Amino acid sequence: MNNFQSNLEKYAELAVRVGVNIQPNQNLTVNASIEVAEFVRLVVKKAYEAGARNVYVEWSDESITRTRFELANDEALNDYPEWKARGLETLAENDGAFMSIISSSPDLLSGLDPKRIALATKAAGKALTTYRNYLQADKASWTVIAAASKDWAAKVFPEESPENQVHKLWDAIFETTRINEADPVEAWKLHNDNLHKKVEYLNNKRYSKLHYTATGTDLTIELHPTHTWVGAGSENEKGNMFMANMPTEEVFTVPLKNGVNGVVQSTKPLSYSGNLIDNFSITFEHGKIVSFSAESGEEVLKQLIDTDEGSKYLGEIALVAHDSPISQSGILFYNTLFDENASNHLAIGNGYAFCVEGGKKMSREELEQVGVNSSITHVDFMMGSAEMDIDGILEDGTREAIFCKGTWAF
Repeated sequence: MNNFQSNLEKYAELAVRVGVNIQPNQNLTVNASIEVAEFVRLVVKKAYEAGARNVYVEWSDESITRTRFELANDEALNDYPEWKARGLETLAENDGAFMSIISSSPDLLSGLDPKRIALATKAAGKALTTYRNYLQADKASWTVIAAASKDWAAKVFPEESPENQVHKLWDAIFETTRINEADPVEAWKLHNDNLHKKVEYLNNKRYSKLHYTATGTDLTIELHPTHTWVGAGSENEKGNMFMANMPTEEVFTVPLKNGVNGVVQSTKPLSYSGNLIDNFSITFEHGKIVSFSAESGEEVLKQLIDTDEGSKYLGEIALVAHDSPISQSGILFYNTLFDENASNHLAIGNGYAFCVEGGKKMSREELEQVGVNSSITHVDFMMGSAEMDIDGILEDGTREAIFCKGTWAF
């Protein structure tokens, strides 16, 4: 077996045994593109070997996706199959596990009318609200990983020859997911432990606010009195651990919905709905987005912010050291799964239930009452840099450094 095939096998094993941590007789649903079918077949094989009951694969095709947005009428774009949404809910309610293997081109839907794309995004968001709430409350195990595709690789490594682009992207995926370690599973356990040390420190501090400063950014974010910082591994309703994102370098929590004030400047492009939004700035007052601008993709950003009332507020704040392995790679992935783990980031939209004490058992209405934002969307954007300082502010007004010049101050 050559080195690439060996790494692919180890990556599939890691996704199954650490990502979703499949349990005997558990159903697994995999979402993936037909372009990465070879890797998907490996994942399916590893899942059955680990004891999965059934592995359901939901295939997508980028060419067909673009054709739909080019030719389908607006009424059709407003449709999302109810049977599909109910099926996902049923799987989640019965201890199903879910794996998304992302590989799409960042420019998949560039040049198309953002309003038409927004129609489909809203339709899917509304139909999948219950299912997504299950995942965001850790009812079921889920993970998001990546696989290299031709168009994505060409965007990341335009200077390389076409035959080398995909190879280089796979190498970058293997490196950032610790596949190159002697024992990737053990390496992830150690990484999980290290992130949990940051989590424990922040949870013991109980900061009431965070203050971010950098070029173009001066932002204060209030935290819920019973906020909980989380990092790396999560635990589902049955007590089984899983890793929601691979790679991951972040620790995160929820902001108080109405407690965000100031301005934030993006530091990396945001790939959203098949388009890139770049060099953008957002201003908040009492939690709400009151103005924004973007050098490119401004109309797409507008459609995101206008998705629903909750998409005008934040649902997540995440801390990532600028010297994280992904940042040190120097690669701009044009993919949020990777780029968010090279940079401090915020998320527009829905807040995670498990980031407040007792939140997993609360309804969305109860979560809203305690200041956790609700939305049919959740989109991360990057705003960290090597010059960013972040102060934690205690209830008595004492300020302590959390980040200094882009990295941890403790």
